[in-house]
Amino acid sequence: MSKRVRKAIFPVAGLGTRVLPATKAIPKEMLTVVDRPVLQHAVDEAREAGIEHFVFVTGRNKAVIEDHFDMSYELEDTLQKRGKTKEYEALMADLPRAGATSFTRQQAPLGLGHAVWCARDIIGDEPFAVILPDMITLPGARKSRCIAQCLEAYEQHGGNIIAVEEVPADETHLYGVVSVKQDFGNAFEIGAMVEKPAKGTAPSNLIISGRYVLEPQIFSILESLEKGAGGEVQLTDGMKKLAEMQKFFGVRFDGRTCDTGSKLGFLLANVHFALARDDIAPAFKAELKKIAAGL
Repeated sequence: MSKRVRKAIFPVAGLGTRVLPATKAIPKEMLTVVDRPVLQHAVDEAREAGIEHFVFVTGRNKAVIEDHFDMSYELEDTLQKRGKTKEYEALMADLPRAGATSFTRQQAPLGLGHAVWCARDIIGDEPFAVILPDMITLPGARKSRCIAQCLEAYEQHGGNIIAVEEVPADETHLYGVVSVKQDFGNAFEIGAMVEKPAKGTAPSNLIISGRYVLEPQIFSILESLEKGAGGEVQLTDGMKKLAEMQKFFGVRFDGRTCDTGSKLGFLLANVHFALARDDIAPAFKAELKKIAAGL
């Protein structure tokens, strides 16, 4: 029987070059979608799925991330003294319990595979989730977000899990793509993984979309893995080696994923997340209709 997945890795060492100059002094993960930092949305998704320990792989100039997940005495005291009970309770609800966060440094930008490897001693000999915080999700018909659907598939099938989404066939060369070996409905056994296949050669239109559940054997593979595309240690390369020994399953996420790492994706994320908020959506829709009428 598979062990329960209790920990999630959040790689947050990236520089955010796609959204400069906004990220010159502010980590890209702390840019706000509506009224919550991008990273908080990703952590919310993990907490909803039952993740208990949040492991952040950071870089230089990212100390504000650690501060965000800590107590803020002056702010909390001021809110209480001014009777802002609702705001104070919201802050407390978001605060992880003591000991539930860990932070480790990725001293050099050596890729996603290297970032995951940096968390090896914190994860230990347990299966774990990887959540790319640039990609934030909203539930679809199944009423759960992406990592929850991945964990459900892990409980059913074991092995290793990759979230996938469909893209037009003429865009597959931009992504890591998987093939379907045996289909189980929402999940399927993966036959092969191809990183950015040449146009017209992709085995499907299902792309890897930023959520994973991995067995700890990936760490020993990543430790000795040669650098791949871009001179970086690629997680996909490590997973391909692990797939020689263990099964991989894909999960078709039925909700919406927003890539906040691009300018357009960031703007769309604010629109979609605002429309999902009961307190904001009615007035926001009215303003959007006014804007649309003038286009």
